[in-house]
Amino acid sequence: MLKFLLACVMLMPLVNSWWAVQSSLFIISFIMGVYCCHDFSSYMMGWCFNMDSLGYILILLSFWITALVVCSSQKVLKENNYPSLFLLVNICLLFFLIMTFSANDYLLFYISFESSLIPTLILILGWGYQPERLQAGVYMLFYTLFASLPLLVSLISLYNMSGSLTLGLVEGVSGNGFISCIWYAVTVFAFIVKLPMFLVHLWLPKAHVEAPVAGSMILAGVLLKLGGYGLIRVLPLFSEANKELSWLWVSISLVGGVVVSLMCLRQVDMKALIAYSSVAHMGLVLSGLVVFGWWGLNGAVVVMIGHGLCSSGLFCLANMVYERVGSRSLLISKGLMNFMPSMALWWFLLSAGNMAAPPTLNLLGEISLIISVVSWSKISMVAISLLSFFSAAYTLYMFSLSQHGKYYSALFSCCSGKVREYLILMLHWLPLNLLILKSSSIMYIL
Repeated sequence: MLKFLLACVMLMPLVNSWWAVQSSLFIISFIMGVYCCHDFSSYMMGWCFNMDSLGYILILLSFWITALVVCSSQKVLKENNYPSLFLLVNICLLFFLIMTFSANDYLLFYISFESSLIPTLILILGWGYQPERLQAGVYMLFYTLFASLPLLVSLISLYNMSGSLTLGLVEGVSGNGFISCIWYAVTVFAFIVKLPMFLVHLWLPKAHVEAPVAGSMILAGVLLKLGGYGLIRVLPLFSEANKELSWLWVSISLVGGVVVSLMCLRQVDMKALIAYSSVAHMGLVLSGLVVFGWWGLNGAVVVMIGHGLCSSGLFCLANMVYERVGSRSLLISKGLMNFMPSMALWWFLLSAGNMAAPPTLNLLGEISLIISVVSWSKISMVAISLLSFFSAAYTLYMFSLSQHGKYYSALFSCCSGKVREYLILMLHWLPLNLLILKSSSIMYIL
C-alpha cells in the first residue's frame, strides 16, 4: 500500500511538467503489470503487506486508466486550460482510489470511497463542456451522498457489535430477520448506487454527457468499479440476509438491463448511449455478485476489468469525433468511415469488445456470470438472453449509424487521426484482448 501511495505522492511535484507525469504513470503501470504477470505471489509477499489480489488488480487498472486519461487530454495542455491543476486533480483522484482499494479497515475504506467524489466533481465542473454540468454535478453528489450516509451508520453499528472494523475481524450479522434485512439493505445501497443499478442510475448518463473526456474515462474505467469492490467486501458480513434478498437485486438488475438496452436503441447522443450501456453491463455484474458463487464472483471481477478498458476506449473515440465534428449526435456524426477510415477499425474492435465478442476479456466474464445466474434460477435465462441480444443490437446500431451513411456536408477537411490517438486506442484494446491469456491465473488468485 505504502509503495503505491508514495509513487502517487512523488508525482505531485511534477504537475508542472505534463510529459513527466504521463511518462511516470506509464512506467509505474508497466512495472506493476510485468510483476503481476511474472510472479504474482512473490511480488505480493515482498511489497504489498495489507493488500489482496483483488485490490492489486484494481490499483493496476487505476494507474493504467489515469495514464491514458492524461495522454488523451492533450487539448487541456494545448489550450493552456490550467494543465497543472488538471494533473493535480487527476493525481489526487488516483491517490484516493489507491487508498480505497488497499484499505484493510472499513472506516478508512468508507472515507476514501467518499473522497474520490470530490476530484471527480472538480473535473466535471472545471473542465466540462456545457452549463448543464452544474446540474450533472449536483445529481452525482446528492445521489451518492444520500445513499452513503446510512452506510456510515451501519459501519458504526458493526463497530459497536464487533469492537473492530478491520477486514476479516468484523463479526458478521447473523439471522435473516426484519432488522437484519433492513441493515443489509442500507449497507449495500451505497454501493448499488455507485455501481449503478437500474432505478438509481440517472446520475450516470448526466455525469458522462457533461464531463470532459478525462472525467468520462475515469468514471467508466475505475469509479464504477468502486461499487462492485465494496459489495465484494461487505456481502460476506450479511450472508443470511443476502440469501433472503438476492432475488430482489437480481430481478431489478436483469429486467432493468433489458429496459436500459431498449433505451440505448433510441439514443442519438454517443456518450449517452455508451453510458447507458454501462448500466446494462453493471446489472449483470450485480446479479453475479449477490448470487455470491465462485463463478459469479470471478466473472464479475473479470467483467469489471474488461468493461473498464472497453468503455474508457469508447468514450475516448467519442471525444475524438467530437473534437473534429463539433457534435456528439449520431445524426450529425455519421459517415465517419468516409473521412476517418483508419479510425473505423478501432470503432469496430472496441464495439466488438463492448458486445463481448471473442477473444475479449468481456466474453470470459459474461460466460462466468451467465453460468452463475442461470444455476441460481432457470427463469433468469429469459432476461439474460434478451440482455445479450440487445447488447449486440445497440452496439451494432452505434457502429453502423456512426460509420456508414453520408457524412455531414459542413465538413470540408479533417485529420484522419494522429499517432497519439491510435496509441491510446491500442493501449485500451491490447490489455482487453491479451489479458484473456492470463485469465486462468486471474481467476485462480481471486
